[in-house]
Amino acid sequence: MSIERTYAEINSRIKAGKAVVLTAEEVIERVREKGLSQTAREVDVVTTGTFGPMCSSGAFLNFGHSNPRIRISKVWLNNVPAYAGIAAADAYIGATELPEGDPCNTDYPGEFRYGGGHVIEDLVARKTVHLKATSYGTDCYPRREIETDITLDEINEAILFNPRNGYQNYNCAINLSGRTIHTYMGTLKPQMGNAHYSTSGQLSPLLKDPYFRTIGIGTRIFLGGGIGYVAWNGTQHFPGRLKDENGNDLNGAGGTLAVLGDLKQMKTGWLVGASFRGYGSTLTVGLGIPIPILNEEILALAAKTDDELYAPIVDYSDNYPNSKPGNLGVVSYAELKSGKIRINDKEIPTAPLSSYYKAREIAGTLKQWIEKGEFLLGEPSQLLPGPQAGLSGKTLSSK
Repeated sequence: MSIERTYAEINSRIKAGKAVVLTAEEVIERVREKGLSQTAREVDVVTTGTFGPMCSSGAFLNFGHSNPRIRISKVWLNNVPAYAGIAAADAYIGATELPEGDPCNTDYPGEFRYGGGHVIEDLVARKTVHLKATSYGTDCYPRREIETDITLDEINEAILFNPRNGYQNYNCAINLSGRTIHTYMGTLKPQMGNAHYSTSGQLSPLLKDPYFRTIGIGTRIFLGGGIGYVAWNGTQHFPGRLKDENGNDLNGAGGTLAVLGDLKQMKTGWLVGASFRGYGSTLTVGLGIPIPILNEEILALAAKTDDELYAPIVDYSDNYPNSKPGNLGVVSYAELKSGKIRINDKEIPTAPLSSYYKAREIAGTLKQWIEKGEFLLGEPSQLLPGPQAGLSGKTLSSK
């Protein structure tokens, strides 16, 4: 007998304290023990998690009005510029923005010790942040400059709004050149001296619902230690299917999420500024998504193991920076997590940029919230485009 559930039915069970919730790790074991059909009859929700660097992140901030009022034209937070072309007292601080005067890669490789991601971390930690703003002055906003200190609790609004988070499947990055290179995938040693990856595999949210059958606008999520929502598909949302050399489907490729939430209710440790030597600054984000087990087919995807999930191997010395198509094959997350992989008969040490330990903690925390009735599922008003949408990226060309 096939299983069909609705969001309303699952939420009713959550409210009654009767919902059966498993993490994506736990459901794998349950399926091994009891089989797919029996598990689908028993389990209501599967929780996922990921904790890794997500450059396309930032926060909308409303500082409140000064006396006399100022229409902010330019603004800096701890000397990091924020974008003020929104309204009089609003700004957007991006995770990769750097302080004024930062040497960047002038002394290569640059250290990038502080940036927008660190400002966001400092705000969440309730640290004092120095604000400096200037304006050209108007009749209704006569003030031309202001300099003061703020904290997260003193400003009107703080909305974490990340245009591209939860990337479905990062590359496994290697370096075929004869020199060390510095990338958003970390420092890669010459001649395939190491390999980096940045996806939590069998806990990763968009690998457990690769065709976006439950994730869409309004999906309630774990975000930065608090509750957030999926607002739209993320930028660069190209949810194709990763295939092996024989053309067989392996798993999702490049789906992404635009997410938002109240920064004031987020917690330290789940939004962490990060510095990538020779590349720049970013923000490490904790994100988790509950997957409602509406039917057996959804469970089958949510129960995929690291052995069944793959990443493409890409050269970051030439192919990636020069947008050359193709890769060097695929590798399973089980192999990546073993600490070594083999490419062209060479054994290469592997290391993750994301934290599997923290991803497990996110999935576990989300499970507890649901079991306690503190977190209900948000039924999407519209599902996000899946692989069948045929989306493809555009390339910017010089003229």
